[in-house]
Amino acid sequence: MSSPRELPLHSLHHGWRVARALFASQYALMLEYRAEILLWALSGLVPFIMLAVWIESPAGNALGMGPTQLARYFLAAFVVRQFTVAWVMTVFEEDALQGRLSPMLLQPLHPFWRYLASHFAEQAIRLPFVAMIASLFFLVLPWAFWVPTPQRALLALAATFLAFLLNFLIQCTMACLCFWSERVNALERLIYIPMLFLSGTAAPLEAFPPALRRIVEWTPFPLLVNFPAQLLSGGEVPIAAGFTALAVWITGLFLLMTLLWRIGVKRYGAMGA
Repeated sequence: MSSPRELPLHSLHHGWRVARALFASQYALMLEYRAEILLWALSGLVPFIMLAVWIESPAGNALGMGPTQLARYFLAAFVVRQFTVAWVMTVFEEDALQGRLSPMLLQPLHPFWRYLASHFAEQAIRLPFVAMIASLFFLVLPWAFWVPTPQRALLALAATFLAFLLNFLIQCTMACLCFWSERVNALERLIYIPMLFLSGTAAPLEAFPPALRRIVEWTPFPLLVNFPAQLLSGGEVPIAAGFTALAVWITGLFLLMTLLWRIGVKRYGAMGA
């Protein structure tokens, strides 16, 4: 009989084996779509387009950010956005409509763990493309080159991971609405524009009027891009407040998602009975 101390270690070892196998299978699957992933990476060039707009605009000086800081911010926004994107709603809706969700519910592994592994595998394949685009950026704008300090790099990495987790939970929470509606993917298109402009992808948060900025700061959108991008580019940002807000939003959305999942699965099972 195993001792109480051996049980947690056995559980951790088993969990690691499951996670490794799940990631490996999803990575192999994503390799088949590497050309499409490259197109996804190229479709995220919005920050570079906005960089050209802000540098040429006199309003750029009003932000208190010179061309160098603007270039660094928008490159950081591009990198952060590449690794915080989530697409759970689309895949979950397809699985629910095409009947693939039912066998998943019979397995001991929660379906959202599979989607999480798919995202990590897709990010691993996306990494070389992002590095290539960033290298081309510095070839075109060598004066914008910088190397973040180790402390800032670690903080930016942690903030980017938490921002991805936040976006993932937003998508998971909305995906749970599939138990009540067959077309929740329309919600993603509905929030795309607010997320694009309020997250800091189109402009730093400093570009917003003070009254609007105070309202936006109460939403999760600036945490998705603006906060990690400012950390990475060396901008001034309230670090403790940013990480606290990330923790609060992640915890709240996880609890809400868990509640909706439990209610939705019961309803889904009753409908399929």
